[in-house]
Amino acid sequence: MTGIEEESHGELGSDAGYRMLFEASPVPTWVYDAETLRFLAINDAAVRHYGWSRAEFLEMRITEIRPEADVNALLESIRAGSVGRWVPEVWQHRVRDGTVIDVEITAGRIVWEGRDAALVVARDVTERRRLQERLAEAEKMEAVGRLAGGVAHDFNNLLTVIGGYAAILRETPGASEPLDEIEHAAEQAGSLTRQLLAFSRRQVLHPTTVDVNEIVGGMGTMLERIIGDDVKFAIELGEGVAPVEADRAQVERVVLNLAANARDAMPNGGRLTIATANVELDESYVSTHGDVTPGPHVLLAISDSGTGMSEEVRRRLFEPFFTTKAGGGGTGLGLATVFGVVKQSGGSIFVYSEEGRGTTFKIYLPVSERPVDPPQNGDRPISERGTETVVVVEDDPSVRELVRIMLGDCGYAVLTAADADAAVRLCAEHPEGVDLLLTDVVMPDVGGRVLAERLTALFPALRVLFMSGYSDEAVFRHGIIRPDTAFIEKPFSQAALARKVREVLDAR
Repeated sequence: MTGIEEESHGELGSDAGYRMLFEASPVPTWVYDAETLRFLAINDAAVRHYGWSRAEFLEMRITEIRPEADVNALLESIRAGSVGRWVPEVWQHRVRDGTVIDVEITAGRIVWEGRDAALVVARDVTERRRLQERLAEAEKMEAVGRLAGGVAHDFNNLLTVIGGYAAILRETPGASEPLDEIEHAAEQAGSLTRQLLAFSRRQVLHPTTVDVNEIVGGMGTMLERIIGDDVKFAIELGEGVAPVEADRAQVERVVLNLAANARDAMPNGGRLTIATANVELDESYVSTHGDVTPGPHVLLAISDSGTGMSEEVRRRLFEPFFTTKAGGGGTGLGLATVFGVVKQSGGSIFVYSEEGRGTTFKIYLPVSERPVDPPQNGDRPISERGTETVVVVEDDPSVRELVRIMLGDCGYAVLTAADADAAVRLCAEHPEGVDLLLTDVVMPDVGGRVLAERLTALFPALRVLFMSGYSDEAVFRHGIIRPDTAFIEKPFSQAALARKVREVLDAR
């Protein structure tokens, strides 16, 4: 008797133990009939996670928690015998409120109360997949940005030469009319490279502490003209909106770009609203949205009642050269530029849209602790001529020769060098006569910053002006030169270069 009781107790204890483990598992787990596909057992975690009661589950088949589009694929997998091999697979499930979640399913065949059945463990991986998608998207955008920035840098060298020589030819007697087209094409190409640099976050920004309310409010009349009479336009400015650190001109550019896109999305009229507000982004928001830092932010929201967009379009919206406009109606750089400006300003941008239900762009800019900078009264006129001696260091021979001609025409004595070693020798040969070093930032072997440090250590009175086709991220953010250093971005005109040289030479 004793042996039989112990054996019986052991079997009962084993069944109860397995049942307890099944019920206590924190991961949704169930058993279903392999023939009828009906649920046979459900644990508490599945009830909590999916929303149906245990009784409701036991009246259902497993096909009922699958999105309709996945049911045939599930049935095919069952027929093929691929379900029940204990190999994890990612599927989609539908919970009681209709929400579709991503789940990692591990299933295996068992015998349950004499029936051929399957045991399923379902781990919700919705958030994990969302984070993976965001990471992949961020990596893709970063790679495209690096490519765009590199192309823009090389192209800017070419544009400097094209535009510079066109301007010189313009001063030549009998200049031909085609110069108009050359200069116009160079200007358009320069605009495209600036947009590429904006997207890749390599453009030079001039951030100050600004009032977003004041910027948006001051654009009202201009926006009304752009949008047209068939669109109801409203500006809703939040009370006491905090200052932010941003380039005022670029914030205006962002607003204009988004307003123009909203207008295009409403060919038959509609509503456009631009709103601002103070918001606090907490850890919960950051965990669900990513790509944003917690803390106080200023929200700039631009909403339209237009055609909206599909999920596929929304995912690709900020890619350079991606456009939905037919027949070459756009370059595909407008929203890429918006993305770059916002990110370079330390902010984040999110898009909410459905087809036929309009679109909302939400831009979050971190609050600045500094007060708003006072408005500038305008720059005083600067002479474009001089007689000082300038050493030009540039590894591109075409750009080097062009800069020599530009500054020589303005009265300067110009010495040129292709690299740092040659520049040091030139300065050593003119110990009292060199007034300014004009050097490219990124050069083979020794870069402009290191060269400037060497020469200013030898000649403390030497002034330094950097130039580059790279911009903000490569030049300032990576510490190649400091943000307060004199800098001119390629391509530049002769007048712009002469003014900048004079400004640096005259600075105290």
